[in-house]
Amino acid sequence: MPRNKTAGNLALAGYDDIFQSSVTPIKGENIVEIPLGELHPPDFHPFQVNDDMKMYRLAGKIKRYGVLEPGLARPRADGGYELLCGNRRKRACEIAELPTLPVIIREMDDETAAAAMKDSNTENREVILPSERAWAYKVMMDNLPCSEGI
Repeated sequence: MPRNKTAGNLALAGYDDIFQSSVTPIKGENIVEIPLGELHPPDFHPFQVNDDMKMYRLAGKIKRYGVLEPGLARPRADGGYELLCGNRRKRACEIAELPTLPVIIREMDDETAAAAMKDSNTENREVILPSERAWAYKVMMDNLPCSEGI
């Protein structure tokens, strides 16, 4: 954050100095506002996205405060992005009538993508159905590289 020193007085940074851009670098990556129509759930996404009271509370919070944590996506071969983490936030943005979701775009192979999706959902959700947890671990196991000779 730039600081200006004027006649021995320390000047405070202004709003524009602090909030310069909607793109924030994180470990060489950026958070990008992606239109909701370009974000697609992965084919192997086992977690349910329900329009229940929790969803409407989340939508209300997002409408009031914005999205506090970006999603995680990877580019799709046929265009758009595969949203690995943040499908509930995406749905809440739709309900709140927001046009975009902040997302970290990262190149990932299937194994890494499955692990990120599983970790995010099993760590951050309050309630996970046993079938969702089992399916998440199955997807992760299916995407692990096979070792020869086992």
